[in-house]
Amino acid sequence: MPNIKSAKKRVKTNKRNEIANRAAKSTLKSAVKNANAAIAAKDATAAEQVKDTQGLAARLWKRGIIHKNKAARIQSRLMKKAAPSKA
Repeated sequence: MPNIKSAKKRVKTNKRNEIANRAAKSTLKSAVKNANAAIAAKDATAAEQVKDTQGLAARLWKRGIIHKNKAARIQSRLMKKAAPSKA
């Protein structure tokens, strides 16, 4: 248990940020899942969902919630699935 006033405040802010970050990550996971489902179903809105999900991943990276490489990996996988196959 912290004794210094600034350390006590830090515990509170860390807890608040942890909750917000967890919610943001959960939103991203849901968006990726929905985009993948739309791609698999060949939904007309799949392209829009992919675009929105890529933007969300980029925003979370800029805010420092996810790593840069993870954001890039999510975006790359979505684009690869959304692109029409050449075979």
